[in-house]
Amino acid sequence: MDYSPAAELFNSMTAEQQKTTSVFFLVFLVLLIIAEWKIFTKAGEKGWYSLIPVLREYKICKIFDGSGIKCILLFIPVIDVIYGILLCFRAARSFGKGIGFGFGLLFLSNIFLLILGFGSAEYVGPRGEKH
Repeated sequence: MDYSPAAELFNSMTAEQQKTTSVFFLVFLVLLIIAEWKIFTKAGEKGWYSLIPVLREYKICKIFDGSGIKCILLFIPVIDVIYGILLCFRAARSFGKGIGFGFGLLFLSNIFLLILGFGSAEYVGPRGEKH
């Protein structure tokens, strides 16, 4: 059976290390879910929308780009990558952040999502102007 490098690393750990790694991963995952919930509520949407896959993409496009229907672009190969990159910068702008934060969302998305969710950033709208 083929294993990914991550699976090989995990399998080479002791049982105690595996347990610690799994707990860390689960805690981090729960924090990301809570952060995304908070991002949605900061934008005036119901937090539970972040838990439903297709609805989540629709609302993300609406929150960050102003039009939820553009989520269709996320289901087209190659276009999805380009639009996903664009959404990182629009997400930063939607919360009053600059281009550097956009690069943070692009390259270290999980950490910067935690900063958006748990930080003091306020939603200012998809055009970067508070309404």
